[in-house]
Amino acid sequence: MTSAKHTLTRLLEPYDITINGGRAIDPQVHHDRFYDRVMGDGVLGVGESYMDGDWDCTALDELITRLLRADFGKQLRPAKMIIPVLRAKLVNQQRKAKALRVGKQHYDIGNDLYHRMLDRRMTYTCAYWKEARTLDEAQEHKLDLICRKIGLQPGDRILDIGCGWGSFAGYAAERYGASVVGITISEEQLAYARERYGHLDVEFRFQDYRDVRETFDHIVSVGMFEHVGPKNYRTYLEMVDRCLREEGFFLLHTIGTNRSQATADPWVEKYIFPGGVLPSAAQVTRAAEGLLIIKDWHNFGHDYDRTLMAWHANFDRSRHDLSGYDERFCRMWRYWLLTAAAGFRSHRNHLWQIVFAKRGGRVAYDSVR
Repeated sequence: MTSAKHTLTRLLEPYDITINGGRAIDPQVHHDRFYDRVMGDGVLGVGESYMDGDWDCTALDELITRLLRADFGKQLRPAKMIIPVLRAKLVNQQRKAKALRVGKQHYDIGNDLYHRMLDRRMTYTCAYWKEARTLDEAQEHKLDLICRKIGLQPGDRILDIGCGWGSFAGYAAERYGASVVGITISEEQLAYARERYGHLDVEFRFQDYRDVRETFDHIVSVGMFEHVGPKNYRTYLEMVDRCLREEGFFLLHTIGTNRSQATADPWVEKYIFPGGVLPSAAQVTRAAEGLLIIKDWHNFGHDYDRTLMAWHANFDRSRHDLSGYDERFCRMWRYWLLTAAAGFRSHRNHLWQIVFAKRGGRVAYDSVR
């Protein structure tokens, strides 16, 4: 037994995980290079070796959930992994010059993939499963929840920061008679949203949030704050404060995590969301302090586990009908969806909807669920 194999086997024993064991949760190793990659590259090596077919696991989501609950990643931290952390502390990794990376690498990889994986409105954020039976219902319930939380009225002018494929803008215009401006840094999302919702009172722009200067009745940000980065949280909320009417509300829908951090998981950073960082509650409140008032904080992270598993089921069902995506990409995508679900199942990550008001705006607010 190699040194790396012996070390990893021993590290997993306290968590009742047996390499090449007989249970669905036990990883099955197909290539011995797996051990050196994991011990040499940490969590990045775990993900890359899965992509390359070095190992499999029938219950991958459950395996990762167990490891996350035990904070197992702490034991897989090669010294070289400190370099990205230091870089993130010294340099603004989400400045305007680098902000377009995630659009090109993640959101522009093909609308056909997302069309088959997501709901009928192409909503790429956590659904709200309370009283919903299907993914389509759960996503519509989430969109409606947002509208009700900001007290949306016919004729209200709304800014949607990070509008995706236009699901919220389309819903708000169709169901509530709102006038919506949606901004995105994805060319594919922009083209799709304009074509699908161009008949409504909506305007979609390719625009960085830092460049918005107009005034809106309300502002929403659904699944975009994860790309802003800690060095820009205050700038982001200053933009909201600048553009929001005195009596308006800002709803922030974001994934959050338990610990303040400067970087993302190195595998996620490299293959899924370059420049992405999940905020902590402390980082959000510090950025808002003295600027905006928090009126409501709703955590329904358990719904993201269910949403991701629904996306995985759709992807798994359709993967052989998709063209242009090789086996390594499909393994990467499966690994991402299932490990993301594990992040919520282990309560390491959460889904927050936070309602803000301006300091001189409304005082009373009734929480909506």
